[in-house]
Amino acid sequence: MTQIPSSNQVALIYAGGTFGSFGKPLAPLGTQDFLPILEELLTKSNDNLPKLMWLDNTLIKDSSQFDAHDFVHFYQLILTAYASGMKRFLLISGTDTLSYLGAFLAEAFAGSDITIVVTGSMRPLLDASKLQGYHVNEDSDAWSNFTAALKLAGGIEAGVQISFGGESWSAQTVQKIHSHDFMAFTGHTRAAYPASSFVKALPKARYQHWIDDQLAVLPTIQARATNAAVFALYCLPNDADTLVVQLMALVNRPPCAIILLGFGAGNVPFSEALAETLSQAFNNGHLVVAGSQCPFGGVSDSYAAGSWQYDHHVLSGGRLTIAAIYARLLWLLLRFDTPSRRRQRWQWSINQKSAAPKNR
Repeated sequence: MTQIPSSNQVALIYAGGTFGSFGKPLAPLGTQDFLPILEELLTKSNDNLPKLMWLDNTLIKDSSQFDAHDFVHFYQLILTAYASGMKRFLLISGTDTLSYLGAFLAEAFAGSDITIVVTGSMRPLLDASKLQGYHVNEDSDAWSNFTAALKLAGGIEAGVQISFGGESWSAQTVQKIHSHDFMAFTGHTRAAYPASSFVKALPKARYQHWIDDQLAVLPTIQARATNAAVFALYCLPNDADTLVVQLMALVNRPPCAIILLGFGAGNVPFSEALAETLSQAFNNGHLVVAGSQCPFGGVSDSYAAGSWQYDHHVLSGGRLTIAAIYARLLWLLLRFDTPSRRRQRWQWSINQKSAAPKNR
C-alpha cells in the first residue's frame, strides 16, 4: 500500500465490521492493528490486484450502530479525497447496514464521476479461535470478497456498487436477504430502477463546479444530521387504528421522513382516521413514502387497497428497495431545507425514466 495519492489507485477505507473483527466476543480491530495485517497479505498475494492507498478513518465500529452522523462522516471522508483528485474507492464495512450505506453514498455522489465499491464479509478475515497472534481464517469469505471488490473498484466506470459473494450490483438495488449465509446479499442489474446519474468522465470545469457546490453545503449537512430522522411503520394484519397510533406519535415532531411499509404492491389497511392522520402528517411537513415489504418489485397504484393513500399526500416509493428509500429520504433531509423542496426532489427522482443503471 501507499499513502501517496494517485488518480489511478484505489483508496481503501476500513470501517470495521465482521471483516476486521477478532477476539471473544468478536469486535472490530482498530486501523493500526488491522491494516498492517491486510498489507502483509496483499504483499504475499499472487493476484493481479490494483494498487492501493488507504484513507485515515477514525470511525471503526459495528455497522449496526451507524446513524446519520456516521453516514455523513463517510461522505465527508470520500468527498475530501475526491476533491483532492482520487476517483476510485473501496469501503470495507459491516453487513448490517451495508446496503443502506451504499445507497446513501449513491444518492450523495450523484452527478459525479466517482467510483465507489462497498464490501464486507459474513465471517472475519482472522481466525478468532486462535487468540495468540493473527491467523487467516481459511473458512472465511473475507479475502475473496475483498479481492473481488478491489478488482471491481480498479476497473469499472463511475457509480456506486456493492460487491459480495462473487457478485456485484448497483448500490441502490441491493438488499440483505440472509443473516449468516455467504450469499447474504442480492440485487438487480436490470430491474427497471431509475437510471443512475453518474457521469463517465466529468470535464475539469464541471468537476470543480460539482466539488465546490458539495463543499459549500457540507457544514449544513453535518449540522442537519443531528436532527435528521427516518422512521418506518410496518403494516401487519392489524386494523388501521394500530397504524394511526404509531403515526400520531410522529405527527407533532419536527418535519421528518416516514416509510410506510405496506403489503405486496403497497397495500395498506384503510380507515378514515388513518387517511386524516396522513393528511395531518403532510400539513406538518413530514414526508411519508409508500414502500413494500417485498424485497423487490416496489409499489404501484393498481389496487384500490393501496391507491387510496396517494390521495392523502403519501409519496410513491416506486421500485426502490427499503434501503434505497431510507437513503434517499435521509439525503433529502440533509440536503434540502424545506418540506416542499424535499417533496419536489423526491417526485423528480422517482419520475425519472425507469431504466437499468447506466452512464449519462
